[in-house]
Amino acid sequence: MHPLVTLTPEVDAALVDGRPVVALESTIIAHGMPYPANRETAQRLCEVVREEGAVPAIIALSGGRIRVGLSDTELEQLAQSSDVAKVSRRDLPAVLASGKAGATTVASTMLCAHLAGIRVFATGGIGGVHRGAAESFDVSADLDELARTPVAVVSAGAKAILDLPKTLEYLETRSVPVIGYQTDTFPAFYSRSSHLQLELRCDSPAEVAALLRLHDQLGLTAGTLIANPVPAHAAMDWDDIDTAIQRALAEADRAGITGKAVTPFLLSRLVALTDGRSLATNRVLAQNNARLGAQIAVALVQRAP
Repeated sequence: MHPLVTLTPEVDAALVDGRPVVALESTIIAHGMPYPANRETAQRLCEVVREEGAVPAIIALSGGRIRVGLSDTELEQLAQSSDVAKVSRRDLPAVLASGKAGATTVASTMLCAHLAGIRVFATGGIGGVHRGAAESFDVSADLDELARTPVAVVSAGAKAILDLPKTLEYLETRSVPVIGYQTDTFPAFYSRSSHLQLELRCDSPAEVAALLRLHDQLGLTAGTLIANPVPAHAAMDWDDIDTAIQRALAEADRAGITGKAVTPFLLSRLVALTDGRSLATNRVLAQNNARLGAQIAVALVQRAP
């Protein structure tokens, strides 16, 4: 175990015994949703993972340590605190050195999960190439992390606020497999499809697990993105959400909001602009991804047929 990683007894025992563990990010708790929806969502994600026979491991930073798994008290503190750093890969040393609380993004959660020996990570949606990146050069560190850290990431595609065609092109350039789960097109986070075609498709957790085993046997060091569409009952119309996104983007531009502050601002504004529908959809898709992540983790530890 890496010397900067602290595991809860539950996660430690599961890893030692070879039982399935699913990593969960903490940015969705500290920066993705208001309190108490963030705490309730995190608790429900953990419940969903356990229902499928795996152990949940929310990852966060505190006291100069990478915490893999949080107690109820630690989760409550994270959910209520207004002073939690948003931590990507580049921020890890500084936040650990400060001893302050930090919430991990997709990129840093992937790295921390890998340090802890966790193969599967479930999140809402990954970051990607931002709209207007030709001028801003704003590309999420999530994409480079997927290119170099062998963790399987289950998500509802990339966040809809992004340039999805360019995000897929970037992933292809960096040799990151993108698997459509029971779909031939790339999901668009709040919507089931962006109508962008995918080359890979799996229709069961066992199929995904078989692909991941071969990925490991070949010694490939990139991650794998499993694109899992939001359930139909919670999906939003693409035109409706895109209109709200365009308005939120214009507001961010007028306010001079840039860098890693853009995503939490846009997600917050979308909640207001959609009368809360985007938040409800976000919670459903996160649970859906946690469930699939747990199913894949269980299939991975089972003996291959």
